Amino acid sequence: MTTVTPLEKGKATYRWNQENYSRNRRRLDIWVFVLTLLFKLWRNSKKWTYFLEGGYSPEKLKARQKIQAVWIRKTILELGPTFIKVGQLFSTRADLFPAEYVDELSKLQDQVPAFSYEQASAIITKDLGKSIPQLFSNFDPTPLAAASLGQVHKAQLHNGEEVVVKIQRPGLQKLFTIDLAILKKIAQYFQNHPRWGKGRDWNGIYEECCKILWEETDYLNEGRNADTFRRNFRGETWVKVPKVYWRYTSPRVLTLEYVPGIKISHYEALEAAGLDRKRLAKLGAQAYLQQLLNDGFFHADPHPGNLAVSTDGALIFYDFGMMGQIKSNVREQLMQTLFGIAEKNADRVVRSLIDLGALAPVGDIGPVRRSIQFMLDNFMDKPFETQSVAAISEDLYEIAYDQPFRFPATFTFVMRAFSTLEGVGKGLDPEFNFMEVAQPFALEIMTNANGKNGNSLSSTIFDEIGRQAAQVSTTALGLPGKIEETIEKLERGDVLVRVRSQESDRLLRRLGLIQLSNNYTILTSAFVLAATILLVNGYVKIAIAAILIAIGPALALFRILRRIDRLDRMFQ
Repeated sequence: MTTVTPLEKGKATYRWNQENYSRNRRRLDIWVFVLTLLFKLWRNSKKWTYFLEGGYSPEKLKARQKIQAVWIRKTILELGPTFIKVGQLFSTRADLFPAEYVDELSKLQDQVPAFSYEQASAIITKDLGKSIPQLFSNFDPTPLAAASLGQVHKAQLHNGEEVVVKIQRPGLQKLFTIDLAILKKIAQYFQNHPRWGKGRDWNGIYEECCKILWEETDYLNEGRNADTFRRNFRGETWVKVPKVYWRYTSPRVLTLEYVPGIKISHYEALEAAGLDRKRLAKLGAQAYLQQLLNDGFFHADPHPGNLAVSTDGALIFYDFGMMGQIKSNVREQLMQTLFGIAEKNADRVVRSLIDLGALAPVGDIGPVRRSIQFMLDNFMDKPFETQSVAAISEDLYEIAYDQPFRFPATFTFVMRAFSTLEGVGKGLDPEFNFMEVAQPFALEIMTNANGKNGNSLSSTIFDEIGRQAAQVSTTALGLPGKIEETIEKLERGDVLVRVRSQESDRLLRRLGLIQLSNNYTILTSAFVLAATILLVNGYVKIAIAAILIAIGPALALFRILRRIDRLDRMFQ
């Protein structure tokens, strides 16, 4: 949640109104944005469109993308809550979008105006069955903070306890219903697109977004998340989590304990309170490592606005709408990945990623395997404690971009959480290294590979060695039989030899394109000739029609000639 700030004069007005909005107007606004974006992406890929900029270069493409990224962020803000949340989710998907877009989307803040006290009062009365004076002895009509999904007011119960009341934005669920129906059509369009749908599961991404967005609109679910999170840290005095007042909570109203603190990015205020910034940086990392490695339940949106520090130096967590959960069997599956990384075996890493669902086995997996092998050979020789989470995630996403990777939402949330915490930690302590703090936890997970069963790393390694030895011995024992079987097949002529020549493939593709170009040349010439004859004989209208028809095969011929030229330049 962000603090309420007045909209600047002259700023573009928001193109949404949660309570009164035409479905057709909404559809028009959204599709105009999508089609404009597609045009910009198409324009980026055409080198001839750079002639006014002095010709194409990778630097000029990046400069264009940066300008477009700002436009995307501003348009998303104008389109309102649904798109703000989707944009924030996409800011974690560097495997899907160029880095320039992801960087700009990560700046998305819920800069939306607060709704009125009268609207807040009406929602509370309808959901809780009582008016504000009946429920609270003191309710501040000015919100403490406002966001795209709701806003927070400070209040006091009749027994004197101070609380904060989070109220959902009016008409939000209706707006979500309209927008998500439109986004479903957009996802289907991208899925069927010959370029943007290749190797991408846009329908799956849409389903993930739907699930996350609907969960965030259910404040009962957020209350349960807060209770679970607080129970996981009940034995720790250095973490504070507001308790939920269930009597004053509904699907659209959430009442929490008021736990004031200093925002973790207000460094001067932390120092003025006598708090140790280095200790806070370390505690932040430890809190997240415990969430991920011990509890399997973690805060998926740890930006500085959701983290504060109490006067006694304890971390305070806010906003539990977006949480991540790691399944119990994932840790065991990750062991195969760790073994593959340890032995620098790209084949094993690829197989384990496919089993984890992090890699989709579509198309030619060779380029992905080579990319992973390159990363293993060049980045894994550095000491664990000297590496950067941000650098590792950047390398992963660079490999994954435009490849058949489909990182699960949980994985991207984890990487974003770690990268954000690394940034927060370095702000608190310039010498902070997240991986150094993580090393003891990584050793713990390695020495307890099967969770809490107590199996040691040595036994896991010996089991693995035994498995590989058995596999080698089985292969060795079966080798003479396989050789004999192969010889028999050769004698019978049953062996089929398949040879793939890259040069032959290229020549065949070129011949096919030349044949197509000949066909389109004949068609174009025929229509042009017919138009000329008709024009000479005075049939002007029919001649014009023939010329218009000739444009189609002429454009197709132009595209084929460009493809032949690219093919020739590629294999020079």
